[in-house]
Amino acid sequence: MRILNNKTSKINTVAKAISLTLLLSASAIAENTSTQDQDDTLADMSDPLAVFTMAGFGVTNRGINIKVAKSYDTGDENELGMNLFELKGIYGDTLGWEDDAENSIDSFRLRNLTVNPNTGLGGQIDLSYGFNSESGTLSYSLLQALPAWGRFNFYPLAGAGVALANNMLQDDGSIASGYSFPGTFAMVGMYSKFTITDSIWLNYNPIWNTSLSGSDLFVDYGFENHSSVLMHEFIVSYQINPRSNIRYFANWSEHTDFSDGDQRIEYNYQF
Repeated sequence: MRILNNKTSKINTVAKAISLTLLLSASAIAENTSTQDQDDTLADMSDPLAVFTMAGFGVTNRGINIKVAKSYDTGDENELGMNLFELKGIYGDTLGWEDDAENSIDSFRLRNLTVNPNTGLGGQIDLSYGFNSESGTLSYSLLQALPAWGRFNFYPLAGAGVALANNMLQDDGSIASGYSFPGTFAMVGMYSKFTITDSIWLNYNPIWNTSLSGSDLFVDYGFENHSSVLMHEFIVSYQINPRSNIRYFANWSEHTDFSDGDQRIEYNYQF
């Protein structure tokens, strides 16, 4: 009975968080129409290479996510810049529903994006780190916006990166003291968008990572206990108004079933 009460409490907490998301959405819909002229200059939030200042939060199976992004002046009139920071899995045991979630921050992501709006060429530095595993990746990739094909938009990408870990297991069975870089990897993939209406669109973003060099353990088992992994991300988005949207994310891989992957509902607001 105690376990049932705990589960019921978690479900109620998640329901409250979702209700808060919907309440914020309703508030955004009710914004004064006198801001319309200003809204006309806002970035297209459906564009994966859009650069703008925003904040958002998500309700996930591993707790609460918080996201902030800030555009900045790169000093080059032909280049736009944005820094994005995410905290993931906050109060995962209380607000999420995964058995291995803990009431702490699960991970963070720091991303720097620069884009040439004239050519559609972008570059991104991406740092992800998991606090529970004490490991992460640092990568750099190039992205290119291709001409629209009907309702479809494609943004292929390619890059390389390095893995990092604390107290990493070595090939000889010993533990490396402190942080080390067990190996390097390559990545290829794309962002894609399918426009349904002016307010609704779908994204599918496959990314393939494969080990290049490093310790035998990393080369053979560095990605979900394999030498490579094809990761999938599927998104359904609804643009409430030019400043805000609601998005559903699903993340899984060839080694992780859809039902065992990460799920979240996210609300974003552009300033």
